[in-house]
Amino acid sequence: MSEHVLVKLPTVDDTRAFGVRLALYLQPGDLLVLTGPLGAGKTALAQGVGTGLGVSGAVTSPTFVIARVHPGPLPMVHVDAYRLGSIGEVDDLDLDATQEEAVTVVEWGHGLVERMVEEYLEIRIDRLDDDTRIMTLEPHGDSWTERLTSADLGD
Repeated sequence: MSEHVLVKLPTVDDTRAFGVRLALYLQPGDLLVLTGPLGAGKTALAQGVGTGLGVSGAVTSPTFVIARVHPGPLPMVHVDAYRLGSIGEVDDLDLDATQEEAVTVVEWGHGLVERMVEEYLEIRIDRLDDDTRIMTLEPHGDSWTERLTSADLGD
């Protein structure tokens, strides 16, 4: 198996369902960094992850609040880093205070949040057409490489 996992998702509902499946492999302290153009499906994926984790409250884009904590059996911190311009602004969010006991999902976080942990999963979402998305899951660290190797996530 290659280090990257590619997944083709024909609809937004498939993107959410993929997030539910991905949640089965998540554990406290995990960081997911979601990248892709506007409208690619980052929030839809976060919604699926939240559903899979059993968090309470609707998972919506945290664009205006920047970060939202969703309590649950395994809590999820959902962050939109689009308006954050520096690592200092990320530090001001104090994400590391909840990082060890929650799954942290960061939209638009590439280049800003990776240093929070030694291992993380980067998910790049590209639009093939109006509905179809291609996700590239790139593990960073041995734990993620092992989990993706044993997970039933790719095509």
